[in-house]
Amino acid sequence: MSADAAAPLALVTGATGYIGGRLVPELLDAGYRVRAMARHPERLEGRDWRERVEVVAADATDPQDLDRALAGVDVAYYLIHALGAGATFEQRDRATARRFAVAAREAGVRRIVYLGGLHPAGEELSPHLESRREVGEILLASGVPTTVLQAAVIIGSGSASFEMMRYLTERLPAMVAPRWIENRIQPIAVRDVLRYLVGSAAMPPEVSRAFDIGGPEVLTYRQMMQRYAAVAGLPPRVIRAVPVLTPRLASLWVGLVTPVPAGIARPLVGSLIHEVVVKEQDIKTYVPDPPEGLVGFDRAVELALAKIREFDVRTSWRSASTAGAPSDPLPEDPDWAGGSLEVDERAGVVSADPQALWSVIEGIGGAHGWYSWRLGWVARGVMDRVFGGPGLRRGRRDPHHLAVGDALDWWRVEKIVPGRLLRLRAEMRLPGLAWLELGVETDDGATVFRQRAIYHPRGLLGQLYWWAVCPFHGIVFGGMQRNIARAAEAEAAARSRGPGPAPPRAGTAAGGGAPGPHGLRDGENS
Repeated sequence: MSADAAAPLALVTGATGYIGGRLVPELLDAGYRVRAMARHPERLEGRDWRERVEVVAADATDPQDLDRALAGVDVAYYLIHALGAGATFEQRDRATARRFAVAAREAGVRRIVYLGGLHPAGEELSPHLESRREVGEILLASGVPTTVLQAAVIIGSGSASFEMMRYLTERLPAMVAPRWIENRIQPIAVRDVLRYLVGSAAMPPEVSRAFDIGGPEVLTYRQMMQRYAAVAGLPPRVIRAVPVLTPRLASLWVGLVTPVPAGIARPLVGSLIHEVVVKEQDIKTYVPDPPEGLVGFDRAVELALAKIREFDVRTSWRSASTAGAPSDPLPEDPDWAGGSLEVDERAGVVSADPQALWSVIEGIGGAHGWYSWRLGWVARGVMDRVFGGPGLRRGRRDPHHLAVGDALDWWRVEKIVPGRLLRLRAEMRLPGLAWLELGVETDDGATVFRQRAIYHPRGLLGQLYWWAVCPFHGIVFGGMQRNIARAAEAEAAARSRGPGPAPPRAGTAAGGGAPGPHGLRDGENS
């Protein structure tokens, strides 16, 4: 906590999310005390600011949790939305915002700050933008002075909008696109969004309104893609606009080409049917521009790509759990009340030291692949994407290191004990719950690799699924066991030879991985 106990206390909801995880250190640097609210606070472990904040485990749908989280708070940042939560996300957004508005008023909060979406006036909005607009109106009617910041596309490493544009541009030298690719957009760099968020906390109490925020340039989506290609050193893209590509079809296409699942791509794509340009710049009265001015589009792209190249992406859209995926951690006792578990367990001695084995385990997935039947993993990943799951294209945040809460292809890191245990929870579409554990042990000086696949079937369909895939376990899990062991032995042999280029690992990449390196300058909050 801040050394100044008299400093204002800021509550950051959604602290594990893309904006929330970046806002916390900015508020600390500005002199605020911070309380970070998260449904899964264990995902905040490993953040460099974790020991400087108060963490509260709370669900925004639970009034008692909200009362506890908002007690004594001066400014509350509302960074919650149900994007990607399916067809009911608008109702969920509305109900959660109303609960939060009531709880904030009763707790005596002095200001609410909300980051919403920039939208045109007098038009029928896409469901995503309409929900953002409605949430802003609910908070403004709360009786608590409220700042609603309305932004369009946010340019920053890990932003869902940025990643969608990045992968489309890098992977498709030629493409057809909806005709509204010519609509005008005013993108904004994530560092400017954070500066407006922090500055909004100190607005006078009589100010309660929405503000448009945007960067210094107005561009079409076509221009954004071409400008991205130029900054990234790619040839100009061939883009043909057609009138027949509906938002639903376009989102399915985006879901196939990029790591962004269709459930998230659909509302983002739907928002692009509108021109979203700043209509007023009143925010500058309360949060003036920095001396160097707002960050331009090209510079924002440079900074974001530098972060990606250096594996320094602080937060990402991947931090959010996939809608419909299991959210409960695996109980330590297998004989839990939820029912019996199906288990495929394997163990073997590895001719490598524990450090080499752990290095391979922690690097699994993404570009390194899953050390197993590549065709089977790819086919299962494609099937998962078809049914709205993440598939294998989320990749991983860092190619060598993992933390609790990280997305790893279709898995989520649920538990990690460095050097000993990695537990992954499946977020693929399944008629049940599934986990994969990879562990390192020593036995009389020998290195033992333990691997355990765990499945909790849901009903008859879940049981049928388990028995249908059982014949492939020897190929999938047996192959993984053997190939990880071989990769660890190769790693140990390379280390024993001393410095020099490491040999390629034995894994077969089945998805994930950033599209490529870009030698650009580094920057903060990009």
